Amino acid sequence: MRVVNKDQIKDELVTPQGEIILELIGKAELSGGTSKHSLAQVTIPPGKSSALHYHKISEETYYLLQGEGWMRIDQQEFSLQPGQACLIEPGEVHQIFNPGKTDLKFLAICAPAWVPEDSFEVSG
Repeated sequence: MRVVNKDQIKDELVTPQGEIILELIGKAELSGGTSKHSLAQVTIPPGKSSALHYHKISEETYYLLQGEGWMRIDQQEFSLQPGQACLIEPGEVHQIFNPGKTDLKFLAICAPAWVPEDSFEVSG
């Protein structure tokens, strides 16, 4: 058993696009060394986005907590609101953008656990 407090995580990942990622449970030794799934809280400031990317192995689910997310998955675009979840299958090229005036916050769950080597950026 492991209990994680997000306020105690010191190694947040800030991407060049502006995402702030707190890995709560995952492959990294600092977040428990799990292999079957990972859980991260992601914050995207207004006007910022994730990179356009895909995963070869991991399924990924986004669950929105706060703000509005504008999603692009392959050739589809749609809005996500708090309380909604979106499944992203391996190989699906995806990106989430914050069109709002407040931070976008969501949980990202990956199975198996996310590792940087399974993220492949795509030029848009």
